[in-house]
Amino acid sequence: MDAGQLATTSFSAFHVLLLILAGLGAGIFNGVAGGGSLVSFPLLLALGYPALTANITNTVGIWPGYLGGAAGFRHEISDQKERLVRLSPVAGAGAIVGAILLLTTSSALFTQLAPWLILGASALFAAQPLLRRALDSSSVATSTSHPVLLMGGTFLASVYGGYFGAGMGVMLLAILGLALPDSIVRTSGLRTVLSILINGIAAAVFLLHGGLVWEAVGLLAIGSLFGGWLGARLALSISATALRVVVVVVGLGTAVKLLL
Repeated sequence: MDAGQLATTSFSAFHVLLLILAGLGAGIFNGVAGGGSLVSFPLLLALGYPALTANITNTVGIWPGYLGGAAGFRHEISDQKERLVRLSPVAGAGAIVGAILLLTTSSALFTQLAPWLILGASALFAAQPLLRRALDSSSVATSTSHPVLLMGGTFLASVYGGYFGAGMGVMLLAILGLALPDSIVRTSGLRTVLSILINGIAAAVFLLHGGLVWEAVGLLAIGSLFGGWLGARLALSISATALRVVVVVVGLGTAVKLLL
């Protein structure tokens, strides 16, 4: 089934429910621990969407969830405006490059790349707690910033985010934690705003290009908006371990299925 057929097919009630739940799950995971694309992207594949169509539809559909997630870090973000002014153009440029690279990648090639991207993102997501502890106990305690690492790393992570997205938040957390003399909570807040910008710009490029399944975009957006708000409220009160295991298992299962 190709994108054109999907775009003109009436969704069943079960199909609608699955897409809303996929958006809800993606929003919650992004708000609590990141990795939301590893929930919604595999479901789009399971519903029969081609990998390239699923990726751009997913990017646009779950973007509203990042807005809800940012609410949980509003206090940590409020006094980092100078950093955002410096990093936003770099992140925006990287997002545009990544989105254009995706749109110039053939559907067949992206289908071949997708399982490896999912495997890499799953491994990165699984390692996120170790990364957080390492950053919290070492590099964030230094008093020296590293502008080359900050700018260059942010650009590369943004290119990846514009191209695929899953695992980008973990990359940004590592880069910001290593490059800035600040706490993990504040770098997490900065990462969240940059993620909104990167995914928003990539989504805008995809909107201009077309090729999305609009019904799926709308249903994902409904779920992710509420999910992002809910995830932000749960972020400080829920253990993410069980959620993380579910995401990693789904990601690994999807990658294995695509490889086979």
